[in-house]
Amino acid sequence: MRHVIALDVGGTGMKAALVGEDGTLLHEARRPTGRERGPEAVVATILGFAADLRDHGLREYGEPAAAAGVAVPGIVDAAAGIAVYAANLGWRDLPLRALVSERLGGVPVALGHDVRTGGLAEGRIGAGNGADRFFFLPLGTGIAGAIGIEGRIEAGAHDAAGEIGHIVVRPGGPLCGCGQRGCLEMLASASAVSRAWAAASGDPEADAADCAKAVESGDPRALTVWREAIEALADGLVTGITLLDPRVLIIGGGLAEAGDTLFGPLRAAVEERITFQKLPLIVPAALGDTAGCLGAGLLAWDLLSVEVTA
Repeated sequence: MRHVIALDVGGTGMKAALVGEDGTLLHEARRPTGRERGPEAVVATILGFAADLRDHGLREYGEPAAAAGVAVPGIVDAAAGIAVYAANLGWRDLPLRALVSERLGGVPVALGHDVRTGGLAEGRIGAGNGADRFFFLPLGTGIAGAIGIEGRIEAGAHDAAGEIGHIVVRPGGPLCGCGQRGCLEMLASASAVSRAWAAASGDPEADAADCAKAVESGDPRALTVWREAIEALADGLVTGITLLDPRVLIIGGGLAEAGDTLFGPLRAAVEERITFQKLPLIVPAALGDTAGCLGAGLLAWDLLSVEVTA
């Protein structure tokens, strides 16, 4: 059975699959990334995982994977196949595409940015399926974005398109790791809500999920934290809508797990702010934490389709 390897590398864990031509997940596996062992050990783990997946495919389906797709965090030069920088994994200018291809016996390998790769999956087979223009926005530790146009993801001239988390929505606000103050991700990410709720509740262990539960129970402190985050998020989204004019806005990540507690007030806040802009559909992501892995599979199949066309 013809198949590809899909590998999604995160700061804590790696998700992988063998994916059939019709998108079926033939085999799934997970392993810890082991970043505490250093960047060289992480690379060795990735290569070993890829090789094990190849061996599994050979045993089960009588042939090795035809290609592989790998999604990684940080700054990625997808065209050159270089993992340029990842703060949480400690690597710089890593020729990961070439390393994985060599380990797999020379098969073609696609390298992608984790958020853009997850956005590709959400756009093609998830919540944005059928939309010609979409914007995928996961609200997690930070906030990034993926701009979808006619079934592909726009990476930008320097592989940095979609970084809506670093739009300044509160000038002079909290200092962001990027060096600016008042960035969207410092006010409306899951991490930002966790920090604000821990401070407001007096519980240093409290997180965004706890805040959402407190909102549902009517806690006035939680309502204040939640409202401020949603107002900041709505301000950032209106900027994105104005620039991109998406048909569908897909919200994922940990904060989206709050469901209607998030989406009800968020849709209302965005609608209040728009004037001439067309309000896009604002929907939750459909693929959860499998989006990156599924997207990596799509990248691999795209490589093969390009080869056939050529």
